[in-house]
Amino acid sequence: MSTISNPTMQSAPPSALWRTMAQDMQPPKLPKGLDAAWLRFEGTVRRLARRQSRYLRRAERIICLQHTFTQQSDDQLAESAHRLRDTFRLSRDTTEELDKAFALVGEVAYRQLGLRPYREQIAGALALHDGCVAEMATGEGKTLTASLPTTIAGWRGRGCHVITVNDYLARRDAETMTPIYQFCGLRVAAIQQDSEPAERREAYAADITYCTNKEVTADFLRDRLALGRSRTLTSMLLNELTFGSCAGAHQLVMRGLEYAIVDEADSVLIDEAVTPLIISGEAPNAESTEAYQQAAQLVDRFEFERHYRVDHRFHEVRLTESGRKLLDDLRANRRGLWAGRRRSEELIVQALVARELYQPGKQYVVREGKVVIVDEFTGRLMPDRTWRAGLHQAIEAKEQLEIQPLKQTLARVSFQNFFRLYRRLGGMSGTAIEARSELWQIYRLPVVRIPTHRPCRLEIARDQIHHKAADRWTAVVDEIRRIHATGRPVLIGTRSVEASEQLSEQLTIVGIDHQVLNAVYHETEAQIIAQAGQAGRVTVATNMAGRGTDIKLGQGVAELGGLHVIATERHETGRVDRQLFGRAARQGDPGTAVAIISLEDELIRRHAPRWLKRFGRSSRFFTRTQRRAEAAAYRNRRAVLRTDDWLTEHLAFAAPEG
Repeated sequence: MSTISNPTMQSAPPSALWRTMAQDMQPPKLPKGLDAAWLRFEGTVRRLARRQSRYLRRAERIICLQHTFTQQSDDQLAESAHRLRDTFRLSRDTTEELDKAFALVGEVAYRQLGLRPYREQIAGALALHDGCVAEMATGEGKTLTASLPTTIAGWRGRGCHVITVNDYLARRDAETMTPIYQFCGLRVAAIQQDSEPAERREAYAADITYCTNKEVTADFLRDRLALGRSRTLTSMLLNELTFGSCAGAHQLVMRGLEYAIVDEADSVLIDEAVTPLIISGEAPNAESTEAYQQAAQLVDRFEFERHYRVDHRFHEVRLTESGRKLLDDLRANRRGLWAGRRRSEELIVQALVARELYQPGKQYVVREGKVVIVDEFTGRLMPDRTWRAGLHQAIEAKEQLEIQPLKQTLARVSFQNFFRLYRRLGGMSGTAIEARSELWQIYRLPVVRIPTHRPCRLEIARDQIHHKAADRWTAVVDEIRRIHATGRPVLIGTRSVEASEQLSEQLTIVGIDHQVLNAVYHETEAQIIAQAGQAGRVTVATNMAGRGTDIKLGQGVAELGGLHVIATERHETGRVDRQLFGRAARQGDPGTAVAIISLEDELIRRHAPRWLKRFGRSSRFFTRTQRRAEAAAYRNRRAVLRTDDWLTEHLAFAAPEG
């Protein structure tokens, strides 16, 4: 953890922390029937409201107000900030006071960083303050935009969390914006993966805390474990009155979930929504370890189609009647877990899933003798995560690695449920409009599209569609050679680590110097992406890697036509494709983009209807398939959310005994 502001900052006393943390916080349930219909209607009405134009007009008034502060000296400006802070701390602010505060922070940003927020950034900041998701294109300055409502929230004194997608961005953004916050009398800190509990407690006691979605959710779960059965404020107060203290209260690090601004909101609130964050302990079982090893050997006797079938759409494997008969024969003389037919079938199916649906370089990599999960959306390694229900052990057995003990779940919560606990929530993203319906129905977050500061000059070419994947890669290499010969930089987005390495080999063969970005440290990732706009640079990256880092064009590149982006596959959601294309033509720069895809891509194999595949030589076909995939993913997220609601209602939370 790095504390960015005043080094003498003291953490809040434990009682102050747990009194605000110990609420019986439960996320709101999803409405049903007429309530759900009314919610959809309300969302439609809100979308029709002219929020964008209203925010832009108000932003123009705020810019006019800035002249009030430009005439002040630094001491006078600091005094004005102090008076406004007292106003917001006492909750006596009005719309006029809020506009004045935005104008003041804008002037502070100019004096401290040399950055004066322009109209569109202020409009985005107003949307965040009102609890919306602001869609702002790549390169439009979302970090500075967030600093305006974050300062206001810091003045209110209840804490503000700025959520980013990795530790590097949390530390970078906190350090970048610190001069603004310090001038306004605020304390700011950043939480890192290796932060100690005392450092975390101090960071959460700051006015503004930068952290990742994983760290803040894990801290929430650890605090819930520390509370044990004292789930409500009432029970904790009774314990304090009765015993003079509450067991576990001194271990708490958070002081409540008041307000959060989520950067890359579509990734955190949609793509990772149903990912459960679990705190677990080891539950060693030698019998299970041996069973996974045996299953990995036995599956070699099972033949595809004859003994089992693979459903790529639902990502599952089913045994046929012949497969079940073969399993009965194989387990006839075995004991232990193989004695029961249901458990033995689970072991074999899990081993088949590991073999058929999880491939090295795509879903995982092997590092230092361990299976490390690869985030399929970003291509980043996730060494702190494991698959559940024995899948991780099945993959370890497939790779002939040491099998890690199974885990015993102590506490769990999905990101979807966790972020619904905040009293106030806002978000930013370059791609949110496609998910506006879900963001409203799940989180009550309207989406406001903020126009670009300068006209967008991105030119998107017609999709190039090929029958075979091999033909697609040949076309990609030809396209890279053609653009590279002009001196323009090229950014190629791949879906997986395996695909990026395959393309890298082909580029090496034809003699094109290039950089490969897949599942590396975030600092290195940001540096590589930041240089991707230099003349003659060729960068191969898993889609969305380096997200949060601007690609600025090198000298003379704009005159050549700007950055050229190539997508090598369509994703299950068009938001990811649009995020990749948005890398080009930032801040009014020129740029071009093209998708070179094939009918053998995973999107088509998993989600396209069989009868429709024969007509798949058009972009409309891929768009329709994407919509099917998005609808299926949305239904899955709603189903998981309803399951979470049921578990919350019927199962009590309890810490382990002892």
